[in-house]
Amino acid sequence: MELHYKLFRVRELADNDEDFIAALAEAFLEEVPEDAERLKKGVAEKDYNETYQAAHKMKPTIDLFELGVLDKLIEVQDWGKFTQTDVDITEQLDSVISAVERACAEIKSDFKL
Repeated sequence: MELHYKLFRVRELADNDEDFIAALAEAFLEEVPEDAERLKKGVAEKDYNETYQAAHKMKPTIDLFELGVLDKLIEVQDWGKFTQTDVDITEQLDSVISAVERACAEIKSDFKL
């Protein structure tokens, strides 16, 4: 449990209310994979605005669950925000997507969702 994500800040936010923690975990699973797909599509299509929007939306949740890739997500966000046509963002994107996939699988298992 909590190998690919951390609940310390989630527990703090939820004041250790287990039902609220479970609701936040469910919200993570509903929102983050969908946003990750938007992010992948945005980068693939060089849709800088879509990439920026998706990354910006993901930041608070990625930070709250401490996936360890916030810095890479910010790099992807900035790639979109500043239309960095001369930058290859693939490695950072792959790190973010891998972290999201690992965290989702673990959260599903840990919370039996």
